[in-house]
Amino acid sequence: MDRTQQLKAMVEQNREKIFAAERYIWKHPETGYREWKTNAYMKKVFEDLGYTLVEAGNIPGFYTDIDTGRPGPKVCIMGELDSLLCSNHPDADPETGAVHACGHNAQCATLVGVAAALKEPGALDGLSGSIRLMAVPAEELLEIGYREGLRQQGVIKYMGGKVEFLHRGYYKDVDISMMIHTSNLPEGTAFSIPKGSNGCVVKNIDYQGVSSHAGGAPHKGINALYAATIGIQAVNSLRETFQDDQHIRFHPIITEGGQAVNAIPNLTKIESYVRGASMEAIIGANERVNRALAASAAAFGANVHLGDRPGYSPLNNDKNLRLVAKEAMEQVVDAAQVSFNDNWSTGCTDMGDISCVMPAIHPYAAGAIGVGHGNDYYIDDAEKACVNAAKALVLMADILLRDDAAMGKKVVAEATPVYPSQEAFLAAIDKLMLDKDAVIYNEDGTVTLDYKN
Repeated sequence: MDRTQQLKAMVEQNREKIFAAERYIWKHPETGYREWKTNAYMKKVFEDLGYTLVEAGNIPGFYTDIDTGRPGPKVCIMGELDSLLCSNHPDADPETGAVHACGHNAQCATLVGVAAALKEPGALDGLSGSIRLMAVPAEELLEIGYREGLRQQGVIKYMGGKVEFLHRGYYKDVDISMMIHTSNLPEGTAFSIPKGSNGCVVKNIDYQGVSSHAGGAPHKGINALYAATIGIQAVNSLRETFQDDQHIRFHPIITEGGQAVNAIPNLTKIESYVRGASMEAIIGANERVNRALAASAAAFGANVHLGDRPGYSPLNNDKNLRLVAKEAMEQVVDAAQVSFNDNWSTGCTDMGDISCVMPAIHPYAAGAIGVGHGNDYYIDDAEKACVNAAKALVLMADILLRDDAAMGKKVVAEATPVYPSQEAFLAAIDKLMLDKDAVIYNEDGTVTLDYKN
């Protein structure tokens, strides 16, 4: 049996662990920074396999290192712990509305498969360097108000789990990062290796008005809900001015619009992102969005508090890692089932933040059915979603670290990350933070809009 067949067999030997993890985590969905049951399950699996873990502590998540005993790059393989919210999904948690309608339960099971395979005798033979296995929280960028509360309490600094882990130093000595996401791929496609995806800024938008009796004295109030709806419409009117190749997206939700039907709403809360294909495009579009929101508040004599936070950076899959993924995946399935393409997703992932500071890749595996983030999404084929994905990641690690880690060293040497260091990246995204009331009512009766950083 050659090396490739041996490694695939090591994953196969642990298929029951993989399937058990996928099912358990599907049945116990938890949203970002709340994944304590999932974390406990994954922790026990890893510790039962003999791993010593470094735990995040006050948030879910952990990592562990596997050292080959020979110098070389450190390759990080990740799985995401969190679920979505989709309360009308048949399998949603009836109390929280949480459900794994994006397949992170399959990612966790894949990570279990990788961890188990790498404990098999001979798994590290001929490899140089090390492998970090990491269970990461909070990839789905939701419950923005809750996460802002954690930020204000000092529990986290950043909304997304990977960038929070970056801030905590958990990628400090990592050279290469990779993971595989489950998706509903076209018939006949087992893996997809796209070019990349959008990034985003996260927004908490609080319109502030004045309460009054809605029937008896509406003229004495300032309707925050009306100001907010005009703000949304103002941004909608900007849409045709966004350039197609920048992939700008703005998709707000109102999380609070008033407390009593007979009172003029004095506070309306909105959560949204501004997404785009580059940080330059995101920053430019976000400034125009903020101007429209501020002007709409001023039109009513209201105010709007703009709370902008770094969301996720655009993902650019490393060119050499894409080739490594292609080689590995073609050893798992027929070459015709591997789609190597230049597709660009208008969704976002915090893997984009990692790709800003090191070579990284975030391809997709088949095995899901239904619409991603929808109420008909399921892992239909755990063999494709989890077992095949685990095989591909183990083979990728082997390709990168065999032969004195020649390919891993090539990937690192030829990578062109956006920022020269992790510290420079964090300093850059910190400049995206904004906290201010955007309308100033001057004593002379004039109004000033203050919506820029």
